[in-house]
Amino acid sequence: AQRNKMVTKALVFAAIVAFAAAAVVPAPVHPEEFNPHPQYEFTYAVQEPMTGDFKSQSETRDGDAVHGRYTVLEPNGMERIVEYTADDVHGFKAVVSHAPAGAAHAA
Repeated sequence: AQRNKMVTKALVFAAIVAFAAAAVVPAPVHPEEFNPHPQYEFTYAVQEPMTGDFKSQSETRDGDAVHGRYTVLEPNGMERIVEYTADDVHGFKAVVSHAPAGAAHAA
């Protein structure tokens, strides 16, 4: 009697697991299209005097070449300016400079 109860419980559990597994339907797979010459461009800026958060970034991509620039206001009041390029020949290269806050935008 005890053995029959255990077998029944095991069968009920197996049936529940099988039902739950059968109810899962995988989502259809949509392969992403390959773009042999990707292009994009973006720019943004944050200017929040209450928190002292001042930064900006702009970037463009044309095929395998990326060019960009970002600025960040550092705690000492200087603006860090990073200009960068990246491509499949030279890799990633960045030039970092500093200027008084706002001077980089005045040019």
